[in-house]
Amino acid sequence: MTDAELRLSCQTHLPGHRQPSPAQLFTAMATWCEANGVAHDTYGSGTLIQEFEQKIAKLLGFEAALFCITGTMTQATALRIACEERGSKLVALHPTSHILRHERGNHQLFDHFHALQIGDQNRPWTLEELQGIPDKLGAATLELPMREIGGQCPAWDDLAAIKAHCRQQAIHLHLDGARLWETAAAYGRPAGEITAGFDTVYVSLYKGIGGMGGAMLLGDAPFVAKAQEWYRRQGGNVYQRTPYVVAAAMQFDARLAAMPDYFRRTQWLYETLRDYPLLTPNPARPHASMLHLHLPVGRDRALDIRNRIAEQHGVWLFNGASHGALQDRSSVELYVGDNLLNMPDDRVREILSLWSAALAN
Repeated sequence: MTDAELRLSCQTHLPGHRQPSPAQLFTAMATWCEANGVAHDTYGSGTLIQEFEQKIAKLLGFEAALFCITGTMTQATALRIACEERGSKLVALHPTSHILRHERGNHQLFDHFHALQIGDQNRPWTLEELQGIPDKLGAATLELPMREIGGQCPAWDDLAAIKAHCRQQAIHLHLDGARLWETAAAYGRPAGEITAGFDTVYVSLYKGIGGMGGAMLLGDAPFVAKAQEWYRRQGGNVYQRTPYVVAAAMQFDARLAAMPDYFRRTQWLYETLRDYPLLTPNPARPHASMLHLHLPVGRDRALDIRNRIAEQHGVWLFNGASHGALQDRSSVELYVGDNLLNMPDDRVREILSLWSAALAN
């Protein structure tokens, strides 16, 4: 079986939210559309999508929000416009940023901007590191939380200092908020308080929210209008966005309300992992409702263990695995969502014991 087929064959999943089948999801969407009198949008013009954009803009304290079909297009476009407005094509990016790790050099090949790496790959970048760049920056990007290093976030006071510096130096500060909602629960502050001081923000509609796809870009109205034109130029002017918006909007409020519960469950998981030393969490304490587990086996061995436990016990431990910095080491990601939240404590311990025993052999 493929990984996708093996995953679907499992009755128990450790990471993320329960994934409904297409039939289940579309049935729920149809029911919600019927109950709410939803009509299709046309090229982004329609009551549902525009009200949803306004809702997120108000929630995060921005003048405008705009749906985009992918986060990749959203962020590259925002940073291109920011650099044009600030008169510099240089963007400060952490070495683990999504743009550098997963976007196939789009910013460079399409001549959107020039990336300047900032900070250590194992820690969030700091104000001192930003101040140490002698060049004029068009923009700086901060990811909250930082997925590739286990969901780490800067301390609240450090975040405030970065915002103040960028404002003083006229550096456009962009937030990669793909998992912003999880950060709000972790900081213990409203999302709008976290986004205050950023010039633009990107949020995902499918990661923590559980929609089918899509993203939102938030900023002032003139900036968002420019982005809308650039989306058209890049082929992002989708005729009807209704399915993506419905899939997110119908569960948006419930997902946000559950974020504190996901974070409390993450804190519980950290305490539980003390009894399983072969499963080492990063960061050392939870910064958001996600973490990385560092394993004492290589990537191929980690995947073999995952697949064997899936085949023999019907338990899906994690999705992907990465090579560790040291030989015969690897790391995996756990996003704490509905699956772990609703799983009995004893069952979680049973799975961790099974996993730990396999690592020890």
